Order: sequence, then structure tokens, then C-alpha cells
Amino acid sequence: VQLVESGGGLVQPGGSLRLSCRASGFTFRNYDMSWHRQAPGKEREFVAVIRSPGGTTNYADSVKGRFTISRDNLKNTVYLQMNSLKPDDTAVYYCSVFISRTYYWGQGTQVTVSS
Repeated sequence: VQLVESGGGLVQPGGSLRLSCRASGFTFRNYDMSWHRQAPGKEREFVAVIRSPGGTTNYADSVKGRFTISRDNLKNTVYLQMNSLKPDDTAVYYCSVFISRTYYWGQGTQVTVSS
């Protein structure tokens, strides 16, 4: 299993970013995919999940209405569109998949929201 995130960077408050996570090594379309984040000095926290099949989504209250998770099963990729970004959104963002009682994680991508 390999997960590779991309798309992070520095953005001003109120700005937008789209993160991508390319997956390989498993049958992507069969599994729920999620995004998590870890801010400096804090524990990793759940951000969003998109289920499979069906595409049902759930979000942390802190990002609801601002972030959108989506997936492209042909490209084995999950996305996180982040709008109206706030300084509190600054963190390393990770995608994850749970397979056979094991969580797999990518290396993470840094998102910094600052003026």
C-alpha cells in the first residue's frame, strides 16, 4: 500500500487549496478513504472521509461547509478541496486507508495559512 499526498503550500487566510492523494497497492474503489491533519504540538485529528461504495461523506465540525472530499476511482486518487482557509487549518495533512485492521498513511503534505 502506498499513499502519496501533494498540493500543500502557503496560502493567505480566506484562500483555497486542493490536496491530492494518489493511492496504489490495493483495490482503491473498494475502500473508504480519509483525510487527517496534525498541527504542531497537537494530536492527529480526523478531517473527512469518503466511503465506498456510494461516496457518502462525513466531516469534522471544524471544516464542515469549507472543505470537500471527493474521489476519482479511475485515477486512484482522493482529493480535499479546502476553501475559506483559516490560520487554525495550518497542519500537516495526511490521507489514510484502513485495510485488514491496519491504518496506512501517506507521508503528509504541509498546509500553512498565514498572511
